[in-house]
Amino acid sequence: MARGQLPAASLHVLLALVDGEKHGYAVMREVEALSDGAVKMGPGTLYGTIKRLLADGLIEEVEGPATAELDDERRRYYRVTAGGERVTAIEVARLKTLVQRVQRLRPDLGLGLA
Repeated sequence: MARGQLPAASLHVLLALVDGEKHGYAVMREVEALSDGAVKMGPGTLYGTIKRLLADGLIEEVEGPATAELDDERRRYYRVTAGGERVTAIEVARLKTLVQRVQRLRPDLGLGLA
């Protein structure tokens, strides 16, 4: 993977984790919420993406919160690493620049994004 060029699923998972650790199901719900329902990750996509992000050192597995209930004990929790935060910021900046260029070159597309 080239630095700053993430697959969409990877970016969605990183964005879901930037505000704190979450278990897989909570990541799926956060991705859906952040995208206003436009992106719905199934378990295969989610856990395949998590596996790659772990291998790339962009996220890490952590112990769940001390307040986790007994049925939460088997859940795995993840958080973004410092490297993951850097890569996420680079990718967001890259996408923002892309949108700005398209707005300048093709205002007729009506992107309306600031």
